Amino acid sequence: MKTQAALLVQTGSPLVVAEIEIPVLKPGQVLVEITYSGACGTQVMEWRGDKGEDKWVPHCLGHEGTGVVLETGNAVTKVKRDDKVVLSWIKGSGIEAGGAVYEWEGKKVNAGGVTTFQRHAVVSENRLTLLPGHLAMDVAVLLGCAAPTGMGAVYNVLKVQPGDAIAVFGTGGIGLNALMAASLAGAMPVIGIDPNPTRRALAKLYGATHVIDPTSADVIAEIKKIVPQGVDLAVESSGMPTVMDQAVNATRQQGGRAVVIGNAKQGAMLSINPGVFNQGKSLLGTWGGDSVPDRDYGRFARLLGSERFPVRDLLSKPYSLDEADQALQDLAAGKVGRPLIDMSLRRSG
Repeated sequence: MKTQAALLVQTGSPLVVAEIEIPVLKPGQVLVEITYSGACGTQVMEWRGDKGEDKWVPHCLGHEGTGVVLETGNAVTKVKRDDKVVLSWIKGSGIEAGGAVYEWEGKKVNAGGVTTFQRHAVVSENRLTLLPGHLAMDVAVLLGCAAPTGMGAVYNVLKVQPGDAIAVFGTGGIGLNALMAASLAGAMPVIGIDPNPTRRALAKLYGATHVIDPTSADVIAEIKKIVPQGVDLAVESSGMPTVMDQAVNATRQQGGRAVVIGNAKQGAMLSINPGVFNQGKSLLGTWGGDSVPDRDYGRFARLLGSERFPVRDLLSKPYSLDEADQALQDLAAGKVGRPLIDMSLRRSG
């Protein structure tokens, strides 16, 4: 069986939409017909080459999406044919079956345990979660990465409480989910910081009580105008070391906590004044918001479906698979909150 996929053939070059041959399933692997794929800053970094030398090209891309199970390999028990599923890079229960190797014009095409920039994908069982029944498949794409990472950072790592003051540095797709989570939990104030005016406007829609433009103001000074002692909690989702430093410095003494979500470029280094630790502040890391798909995705789905926020508006106007490269360009330029690739669409024009 063959399918179409948007492949990374060379970093810094446009994606190539190609027809690839699907391999026979190994034990623990599942063949999924992709309905929707999201796109994340991680794919932008891969596409640009920001993560360093890519030894796996050509390879498939994408780590978040929704789809329908077509076939299961031996020993798979978590899902069955015709199940609607969420695809996520965050590992849940089930077999870790590793990645697939496709074929394209006589060449091997590598893939990890989950890829989604394609019409059909071979996925490891532990990267699949049954779709919560009440959530639409386009919105459910957010469960693959943005929601568990952003919401999980707030709930699982920072353990926000009503009345906590929180600042979110970077209000792209993950940051917006962090803002929603903080607002839903009763945090006050909720501050969004982003240089992009479109993203600042989105931040106000998704729970921010205040927004700050770091290109025109001293961020720490502005935060202390709102919360003189500093915020209780901070989320960093920009991937910039200077912003990571700002995040921990924005927190209050004796208990302030900041968590870093953003991925820095290969070779970047963080320089920080160690005095922040003597002040009783904490700088934390996280892997996917410390989320456990089988435990957390149902809860995050209820929050996304609560209608407290215009969640569908966070997603872009749908792109076709042929427009996957444009989706990454628009995400890199900050034109969209979260690109949505609809596999039912064909090339525009």
